[in-house]
Amino acid sequence: LTSLHSTMSPNKAFIFLALLSFSPQLFLTISSAVEDNGLLLNYYKESCPQAEEIIKEQVKLLYKRHKNTAFSWLRNIFHDCAVQSCDASLLLTSTRRSLSEQEHDRSFGLRNFRYIDTIKEAVERECPGVVSCSDILVLSARDGIVSLGGPYIPLKTGRRDGRKSRVDLLEAYLPDHNESISSVLDKFGAMGIDTPGVVSLLGAHSVGRTHCTKLVHRLYPEVDPALNPDHIPHMLKKCPDSIPDPKAVQYVRNDRGTPMILDNNYYRNILDNKGLLIVDHQLAHDKRTKPYVKKMAKSQDYFFKEFSKAITLLSENNPLTGTKGEIRKQCSVANKQHHDEP
Repeated sequence: LTSLHSTMSPNKAFIFLALLSFSPQLFLTISSAVEDNGLLLNYYKESCPQAEEIIKEQVKLLYKRHKNTAFSWLRNIFHDCAVQSCDASLLLTSTRRSLSEQEHDRSFGLRNFRYIDTIKEAVERECPGVVSCSDILVLSARDGIVSLGGPYIPLKTGRRDGRKSRVDLLEAYLPDHNESISSVLDKFGAMGIDTPGVVSLLGAHSVGRTHCTKLVHRLYPEVDPALNPDHIPHMLKKCPDSIPDPKAVQYVRNDRGTPMILDNNYYRNILDNKGLLIVDHQLAHDKRTKPYVKKMAKSQDYFFKEFSKAITLLSENNPLTGTKGEIRKQCSVANKQHHDEP
């Protein structure tokens, strides 16, 4: 230290000694903040400064032409990030060796993947080989939430893309609408999302629609007595067949009042026994979740606050960063050099 001090200018020596006087805890804090999970706000500010603006503009354009794209972007972040890692494995199509996650029953109703390619192509024109598909998936969800009237959520970037489908892990990681609320809480809890966070994430059922195949078991052979009697005629009209054709366009809107707006109307509906899915009903009646359902039904600000926190945690679930993974050229296929991996 003495020899080092002797080579420094007085000003530099003063700064060095001042740094030494900080507690070790501060250095740990600085170190952990730098390491974190490898993600940063505005990660592409040097390498592709227009990236986030391009994605936002593409999301807006697509929403104007195809309103249902916003629902797709919101669903994508659940279906990709909840399955072990937020790595765009959801976007990979099937190969001879690997079945796509898109082909699994849990992915029923997911659509608009071709429009992710549209966004990727726009970004590639500006910055070839720089922006990952997993970041595009996350940022399109962020901007899609805004299109639906939800909050703007600042999300970090810097993810890299996985090279393989995770289809064999879907059932273990992705909560299903017919699972017990305990299982749903456990699966999200493993990602660090607490009970109010889970309640807020299921608020995504405020928008979009549910295909009849997912809810006919509540109507046939007998109507579930837990359903609000006022809601049953509408459900039966929309789902007249006990075994609906999965390819037919037969569905019930999740929220008939504001079907295109992400809002807290969902919570009022499920407290009134108008939830379409078993998980909706359980959420409103389980003693662990009901207090938060009631709180979100009263306060949209509270719903948005918890939803923003939960989406942030979901988006940062075990990302591939640094030298892990790759930056795919096309979102639907791994880069050529990895096609023949076992």
